[in-house]
Amino acid sequence: MNDNQKSLILNSSSQYPLPQGVKLSYGTAGFRADASILESTVFRIGILAALRSLKTQSLTGLMITASHNKVNDNGVKIADPSGGMLTQEWEPFADAIANSPTPQHLVQLIDEFVKKENIRFDGVRSAEILLGRDTRPSGESLLEAAKQGVYSIVGATATDMGILTTPQLHWMVRARNKGMKATELDYFEQLSSSFRCLVDLTPNQIKMNKTDDKLVVDGANGVGGEKLEVLKKILNSMVIEVRNSGKEGGVLNEGVGADYVQKEKVVPQGFYLKDVGIRCASLDGDADRLVYFTVQSNNASNIDLVDGDKILSLFALFIKEQLSILKMEGDDHVDENYEARLGVVQTAYANGASTDYLKQLGLEVVFTPTGVKYLHEKAAEYDIGIYFEANGHGTILFSEGFLSWLDARNNELSSKSKGSEQQKAALRLLAVSNLINQAVGDALSGLLLVEAILQYKGWSIHNWSELYHDLPSRQLKVKVVDRTAVVTENAETVVVRPPLIQEAINVEVAKYPRGRSFIRPSGTEDVIRVYAEASIQEAADSLANSVAKLADQFLGFGNSG
Repeated sequence: MNDNQKSLILNSSSQYPLPQGVKLSYGTAGFRADASILESTVFRIGILAALRSLKTQSLTGLMITASHNKVNDNGVKIADPSGGMLTQEWEPFADAIANSPTPQHLVQLIDEFVKKENIRFDGVRSAEILLGRDTRPSGESLLEAAKQGVYSIVGATATDMGILTTPQLHWMVRARNKGMKATELDYFEQLSSSFRCLVDLTPNQIKMNKTDDKLVVDGANGVGGEKLEVLKKILNSMVIEVRNSGKEGGVLNEGVGADYVQKEKVVPQGFYLKDVGIRCASLDGDADRLVYFTVQSNNASNIDLVDGDKILSLFALFIKEQLSILKMEGDDHVDENYEARLGVVQTAYANGASTDYLKQLGLEVVFTPTGVKYLHEKAAEYDIGIYFEANGHGTILFSEGFLSWLDARNNELSSKSKGSEQQKAALRLLAVSNLINQAVGDALSGLLLVEAILQYKGWSIHNWSELYHDLPSRQLKVKVVDRTAVVTENAETVVVRPPLIQEAINVEVAKYPRGRSFIRPSGTEDVIRVYAEASIQEAADSLANSVAKLADQFLGFGNSG
């Protein structure tokens, strides 16, 4: 970097000093903390977003959100040129600059990194960053800090895309780098037109007996509720009632939202006994998670939850059916059928009943460590890769090769057997690839895909919920001296260090029918997380407690005696 560039960073960073005693770490969710201490962090991540754009010669994104955290928190994360999350190789640099104590030290860090990465400041290359924020009151001042960070790099420009869901910003970055139009209107247009296409391809006999077509959505008092209102106007055929849209005076994520509903298994605020039997859904604070539920008739505060595992199962079932129709006999060119590799990706937290169901369908199911970045990376290895976490975050990825083949196949079928079942299946799969947000999990596009598939199958939420019955489970946390003492393998299901603890866990698991349990270190605090499931709730609780005691004996403070 030349002296002009160095002094620019030096001068602007002195306006955003690092608060004393603050140490932050960049994880799957980016940086998150109380909004009052984040200005210097967001400013510095603005610099990183510009450097990432220079390095990749592509547009990048910066999103200001704390997702399902409380309203006083905020956060910042980068969207890489693919529309996915920041590459893991740059995470240590993000940590280093966020925690750099002085402007001089910050300049030195950036200078060293720029040399190592061979990022050129030749004036010919420019950096472009799209900025977005959610509805949090702190978002506006943090957005300004992000802009100043971007402008600290010579030739970098920042475009404020306004208030967005996190998935919208990721979608825009991906679309722009593919040379497509990428305004918010383009996003809504792509979702609505592909949804209409799927609905139009619903078999006629099913269209006639449409049941329970009303959907009630909890918008978490956040940006998702606001955007769903817009989408609802475009899709005037859909009967959607949005509650907790943020306009009724509710507080973001307080007693509302997908995270609350999935963890607490109770109704969000604004849902009552009169909603019994109605299909309900809940988005999280920045609309990248989605769960469904129904209100129980015997207790208005309890719900029957349809979580991310069941959303994954619905998507996998539908896609498998369409691939089977495409390969139907009686087709002149059956030998030209492409053997698409369909893969389902889960973490160890997926309910065992969902994994059994997917395997019974004959699907390839693989596991990765916990964290969206691992799931997304693995799903990208397939022609069609589907991943979801139980919390409702997930998506479907289609390989470019498969989409090219599918497009050509559709054109061929269109000319030879237009309107055939095979062609309809090809059109449905193409519509799914346009409807689903392939950059990241997206509650809005996921919701529309669920609705289209339920219509296609003529199913109520109860039919869907009955695909399988979850095994009862329990999760616990154990405080430990040092979480790094635990080392796992096999997608975090087996402990290799400390020695002997895994054998002890196996002994406990063997005591319970359909028992399964694992421990893993938290990514953020000195605790060990315990997961257990078994055929009945009492057994799952008992197994979790036994394994928690083992974790305490081997690693903790010995509180369990």
